[in-house]
Amino acid sequence: MEGSRPNHLSLICTKGAILLITFLAIRLAGAQDTVTLLFAGDAMQHQSQLDNASRNGAYDYSSYFKHIRSEISAADIAVVNLELTLGGPPFRGYPQFSAPDAFASALKEAGFNVFLNANNHILDRGNRGLIRTLDVLDSLLITHTGVFRSEDERQLLSPLMFAWNNVRFAILNYTYGTNGIAPEQPVAVNYIDPRQIRADVRKARSLNADIIIANIHWGDEYSLLQNVRQDELADFMINEGIDIIMGSHPHVVQPSRTITDYRGDITGVVVYSLGNFVSGMTAPNTYGGQLVRIRVEKEPFRRARISSAEYALVYVHREPAGGKVDFVLLPVSMAERSEDPQAGAPAIALGQEAYKRMMRFTDTARELFNRYNTGFAEYRPGILRRDTGSTVDFYARIFGD
Repeated sequence: MEGSRPNHLSLICTKGAILLITFLAIRLAGAQDTVTLLFAGDAMQHQSQLDNASRNGAYDYSSYFKHIRSEISAADIAVVNLELTLGGPPFRGYPQFSAPDAFASALKEAGFNVFLNANNHILDRGNRGLIRTLDVLDSLLITHTGVFRSEDERQLLSPLMFAWNNVRFAILNYTYGTNGIAPEQPVAVNYIDPRQIRADVRKARSLNADIIIANIHWGDEYSLLQNVRQDELADFMINEGIDIIMGSHPHVVQPSRTITDYRGDITGVVVYSLGNFVSGMTAPNTYGGQLVRIRVEKEPFRRARISSAEYALVYVHREPAGGKVDFVLLPVSMAERSEDPQAGAPAIALGQEAYKRMMRFTDTARELFNRYNTGFAEYRPGILRRDTGSTVDFYARIFGD
């Protein structure tokens, strides 16, 4: 009797099914994908900062981020508002900023890998200053968004799209204005325009974004509370499908809120103002700000979701150094512990007056947040570590090596 011949198609299908089942089992057994995002406020260079950073013919920013670098580098995506131009010399502070290229390098070395440029100072040196800013950031392999050399470039690069740990992000950036200086052709600046925002959100969704982030320059300077226009625009953006809104421009912190569904899951985040990150400002409440840390999770075969939103306060300390002043950015919780006799030898010696100044800012911010924040808790920096490489790695993952 003739033996039966093997059914090769059946064997192939069986092997394929086994491989698929094995892959799915491994995927389902693994932990969910998690992405940590960190947002910082306005990074500025006032004249006092320029004067004190100028040393021996160069600009030294080594003091700025030494106590906060590990926290910034811990995030997968760290975003900062670059509120100035890299317009070249002569370097100037307020009211028309042009900062040394070394400042952008210092921010990158601190761990920031996305820079925002749509703010009211981006045209302080006109078209030439805007274009030079973009050229410098590109030369440093720094990812940026919000302004573009031309409308064609804007169409190509906005929204800023990238994937991290199987989560696809879209980052948008808009400003209320540019201090009355209009961009000249062909330069393009993202201004706040509901029609443009709606179109950008639809484009991001068509590109399969899981999470859409809008960084928006708005609000009243020095006001600790958002205005009606901010509330209305935030509601519009959330309704259009934006998941995370990060505000800047007031130079002081403003409240934050989460939006939740009937299960209590976070469906949206609104931060009205991050405040200053680092600046030379001295008006009340301007010498500090908040870092906002958001975690996004994605389980196999499910939509990405925001799992937590929290903040940490930061303070700009001015430390005497050889006849000049070092600007030193401090996590408030670290500086508080350093002044606690129970904590042992202080890591940071603030001095009594500086400590009182920091606590005036801190007490005002905490009182504001305790009264108006919803869904946000304060955290102590320094827990997570970025599990991938450098800023250059991040740039390569977006644009290719």
